[in-house]
Amino acid sequence: MTARLRTPLTDLVGVEHPIVQTGMGWVAGPSLVVATAEAGGLGILASATMTYAELAAAIAKTKAHTSKPFGVNIRADASDAPERIDLLIREKVAVASFALAPKQDLIAKLKDAGVVVIPSIGAAKHAVKVASWGADAVIVQGGEGGGHTGPVATTLLLPSVLDAVDIPVVAAGGFFDGRGLAAALAYGAAGVAMGTRFLLTKESTVPEAVKQEYLRRQLQDTVVSTKVDGMPHRVLNTELVQRLEHSGRARGLAAAVANAAKFKSMTGMKWSTLVRDGLAMRKTKGLTWSQVVMAANTPMLLRAGLVEGNTQAGVLAAGQVTGIIEDLPSCQELIDRIVTDAITRIEELRKVL
Repeated sequence: MTARLRTPLTDLVGVEHPIVQTGMGWVAGPSLVVATAEAGGLGILASATMTYAELAAAIAKTKAHTSKPFGVNIRADASDAPERIDLLIREKVAVASFALAPKQDLIAKLKDAGVVVIPSIGAAKHAVKVASWGADAVIVQGGEGGGHTGPVATTLLLPSVLDAVDIPVVAAGGFFDGRGLAAALAYGAAGVAMGTRFLLTKESTVPEAVKQEYLRRQLQDTVVSTKVDGMPHRVLNTELVQRLEHSGRARGLAAAVANAAKFKSMTGMKWSTLVRDGLAMRKTKGLTWSQVVMAANTPMLLRAGLVEGNTQAGVLAAGQVTGIIEDLPSCQELIDRIVTDAITRIEELRKVL
């Protein structure tokens, strides 16, 4: 396609279109990131569910199949975050994104190496903080978004952040088509970020049966649960989630401990590393010890659903747009039609002047 929308995001990162594919654990691997990058968007690898070696291999595979910019999402509170940041710098990855704001010195190190730093935030005050630390842009996700989410809708959170900072703001939570992109640009955003919409594409490695489970759902079929890992988490309202919602505290903690052992075995992490990461989460996120333990549920429950395709034993993170999405396009088809539709909508608005 030849149509373009030039925004501060496209200028900052060097992508063709102001569309970001978010770093979804177990979903955003090389296949999806390459397809997004080749289609002109910004694809972001999810490293939180990868070992260091797996991340290095994923970056190498992505670079082997695209020369276009892409990003890597890193847990800033992970015990090996400094090593992962060194890897990004050595491999000349274009963007470092963070679900939790990195320390000021890490931002400076990345920026000095020419890496664009884009943390995700959930409140205007957090945007002000990371902007003062040198972040190049922020992604702001409203309550409509999948996975860990807050209580404020994008339509309220986005303008509050735009009024608070003067760096590019990317809108997330509830976006899936050209109307949404046009609306976000009208607010003053530099682009949109989407998770569920990219999960439901041909290049997504999520099992076909799981994709069909998403497609058959209605708007009311997601729920924000704190029983998955102790923090608000928007997921599909499956039978498993309903059981978790009605489970007692002791049962939830026992399951979390068991899943922590499985995650340790799968990743080769030491118990000492898990404990250090837990201490960091408790300090940076203000979690109680029970929430720290419950957080061990997330990787394994998501893996069961999104990798193994076991919807009976796994949790499926999902934005509210799940109830509107009806197809599985390629990333190229998806981005082309979003941009084309957004441009049409913007041109239509000229008629009201």
